[in-house]
Amino acid sequence: MPTDTRYRIVIRCPNCGEKYILRGRQKGNGEYETGFKQCVCGNEDQLVVEASPET
Repeated sequence: MPTDTRYRIVIRCPNCGEKYILRGRQKGNGEYETGFKQCVCGNEDQLVVEASPET
């Protein structure tokens, strides 16, 4: 079993209500790397991120 766990990441934008479901890995600093940069409305900072390990 790999030690580098993949996560299901749900990113929600409180500005426009858009929701993104991605896969990613947790970095050493506790953040998740998904390649996601910004919402379609231009929001980059005020995002709600929820993560759960993939099964």
